[in-house]
Amino acid sequence: MQIVDVVDPAVLKAHAGADFLRMIKDGELPLAPIFETLDFHLAEVEVGRVVFAGRPQRRHYNPIGTVHGGWAATLLDSCMACAVHSTLPAGQGYTTLEIKVHYTRAVRDDMGPLRAEGRIIHSGRQIGTSEGRLVDDKGRVYAHGTTTCLIFPL
Repeated sequence: MQIVDVVDPAVLKAHAGADFLRMIKDGELPLAPIFETLDFHLAEVEVGRVVFAGRPQRRHYNPIGTVHGGWAATLLDSCMACAVHSTLPAGQGYTTLEIKVHYTRAVRDDMGPLRAEGRIIHSGRQIGTSEGRLVDDKGRVYAHGTTTCLIFPL
C-alpha cells in the first residue's frame, strides 16, 4: 500500500470520477493517508455507488469506551462524496458543502468489519447529493446520512 500526501491534480483532471476511483481501488493510484490512519479502504466503485469498508479498532475509541463517532462520519463522508464524484466527467471536481450523520448503534472493536455504502440522489451541473449507510455483515445500520457537494471545473 503506497501512501502519499496528495494526488497529482493532472491525474485527477484527466479521468472521469468513476475511473479515477477505480484506479485507487485497483492500486493503480496511491492511497490517501486517511485510509491508513482510520484503517479503511475503497471496496466497490460503480457510477452512482461507492462502498468503503473498514474495521473499527481500539485505537479509534473515545473516552467513553466506544469507537469515536468521527470514524463512522469519515466513512460516510467518504462513501457519499465519492458517490457524487463517481458521476463526474473528466475535468470536474467537487467538495463537500454539508454532511448530516445520524448514529443508530454504538460501534466497537469486537464487531468485525463495517461497510459504508454511498448512493447518488442527484448529480447536477453545480450540486450533487447522496445518501449513505454504515452497516455490518448482517445489514444492521450503525449510522446513516446525507451530503451535499459543490461541483466545479478543475
